[in-house]
Amino acid sequence: MGDIEAPDSNRPRQNVLLSVLPSKEFASSRKGMLLIAEVALSFISFVCFAASTAAAFVTVPLLEFLAALFLLFAYSTKFNERFKGFLWPLMDFMRCVTASIIFFIISIIAVSKYVDGSSKAAGIFGFIATIVFALDFYLIFNELATFLKQGGGESNEEPSRQQDEFSDSDSD
Repeated sequence: MGDIEAPDSNRPRQNVLLSVLPSKEFASSRKGMLLIAEVALSFISFVCFAASTAAAFVTVPLLEFLAALFLLFAYSTKFNERFKGFLWPLMDFMRCVTASIIFFIISIIAVSKYVDGSSKAAGIFGFIATIVFALDFYLIFNELATFLKQGGGESNEEPSRQQDEFSDSDSD
């Protein structure tokens, strides 16, 4: 009668928390480490910009943090495999390209124009984030190029070949 909760009542909470976190396999993969670094650097840059006089630039790190966090969740839970309608690698590639360009621009402005320490720190973390995002889009580009060289576009040739076979059988 003294126990209000059963001893195993913490177990469902732990399972829910573990289901949200990325698996060890994905977190130790190259893509997982890059996404975790992107999330961390975007969040640190967001906090530094929020505490600085360059608070006008706080939107970019926040949006990139949320986008990287969403893709980290999607890839780690294999959410992307359930929705085949989206071009996930292309979407990830465009996110990385835009993030690296915009982080580079706002980092240059934050370091050169503002004198407070938070702006300088935000700029430095922005430069590091630029490198991580650029590395990610370079690796994605190489994977897409390799996929296309190996004949990933062969499915587009199938319908035309089927139409040619169908038209040949009609003429007989």
